[in-house]
Amino acid sequence: MLQRIYGVAFETGEALEEHLDKLEQQEARDHRRLNKQLDLYIAPEEIGGGLIIYGPKAGRIRAVIEEFWRQEHFANGYELLYTPHIGLSKLWETSGHLDFYQENMYSPIDIEGHQYFLKPMNCPFHILSYKSQIRSYRDLPLRWAELGTVYRYERSGVLLGLLRTRGFTQDDAHIICTPEQVEGEIAEVFRFSVHMWQAFGFEKYKVYLSTRPEKAIGTEEQWHQAEEALRKVLDEQDVPYEVDQGGGAFYGPKIDIKIEDALGREWQMTTIQFDFNLPERFDMVYIGQDGHEHRPYMIHRALLGAWERFFGLLIEHYAGAFPVWLSPVQVVVIPVADRHLEYARKLGTELTGDGVRAKVDDRSERMNMKIRQAQLEKVPFMLVVGDKEEAKGTVSVRLRSGEQLSSQPFERFKETVQITIASKSKD
Repeated sequence: MLQRIYGVAFETGEALEEHLDKLEQQEARDHRRLNKQLDLYIAPEEIGGGLIIYGPKAGRIRAVIEEFWRQEHFANGYELLYTPHIGLSKLWETSGHLDFYQENMYSPIDIEGHQYFLKPMNCPFHILSYKSQIRSYRDLPLRWAELGTVYRYERSGVLLGLLRTRGFTQDDAHIICTPEQVEGEIAEVFRFSVHMWQAFGFEKYKVYLSTRPEKAIGTEEQWHQAEEALRKVLDEQDVPYEVDQGGGAFYGPKIDIKIEDALGREWQMTTIQFDFNLPERFDMVYIGQDGHEHRPYMIHRALLGAWERFFGLLIEHYAGAFPVWLSPVQVVVIPVADRHLEYARKLGTELTGDGVRAKVDDRSERMNMKIRQAQLEKVPFMLVVGDKEEAKGTVSVRLRSGEQLSSQPFERFKETVQITIASKSKD
């Protein structure tokens, strides 16, 4: 009998210690481990592997992120679409998914003699919306975004918490434009991507240009033209990038942005995908200045990628201690004794009324136990109130780090928290 053994060697003891420390940090930040402490989501066997149910805390975080996402998209010229979860087999035959992607799709659903498939992507629905009326060059570019839930078959062996699931929601978008607009649109998407990641506290990233894979649609000339268009945008942006040979999708080359987290790990998240295939397959046209029909260009893009994967990254990057603006509970008010409950509830109500996510820990437990519980849940602020605080209208502030701040007027604290939330401070 033979046993394969894997190992890793280091030139110095310091390098070994650094490696072991990184492994320890990775284990401590593992989103599955932190989830047991923070109670964010469940993945019960009863619904099948790779399918997630989000609890109230994760639901609150998701709502905050989605609202921010929508505001940013509206501000950057996007409109929102909402599309069904299933589509007739004819739709996926036209798009090419049944020929080139069926191994990643679920078995068909038979309804009244017709076969439907759970959607693995949102793009065919957006194209049908485009084709619902005659389009002019004056209408372009169209920027259509969707938080669309898709379903892809993944083997059970590769499922991994939030990082690899079978049902997930993409922050998807499709930009339909003229050939003359395509480079400017790609450049703008790249800028928008970097802006969004920085808003969530990610400053470091690497860029990859992914080229034609072995299994692909289209001619070599089409692929060369598309790859050169993406390359030109990156060169003009003066962005260092690497070429991922053969890493493109079957329908076109793409720009991938890999985000670096707090431990220096790379995560594949943002994709800016050129597509010359679907406009041809669906016979998409617009009326040009010359009065004739022309074929538009189409750009697929996902900024944050799949919500589930992004949420897993967010948990691990911050080790569960989310920035105040993202924390599901931003303030816990802790009364020293039952006689301080009325004052604590008054503060909690005022905070909630002014847009701060606050709760009052009114359990009949010791104060220190309540503080400990709030720290385990990584709540940013704890307000401890007793006789002195109630008499003076003040609060004693503790941070989740364990640091205790001096007593201060409640109004001053509330103003500070509101400013911190509004500025989306990372600290």
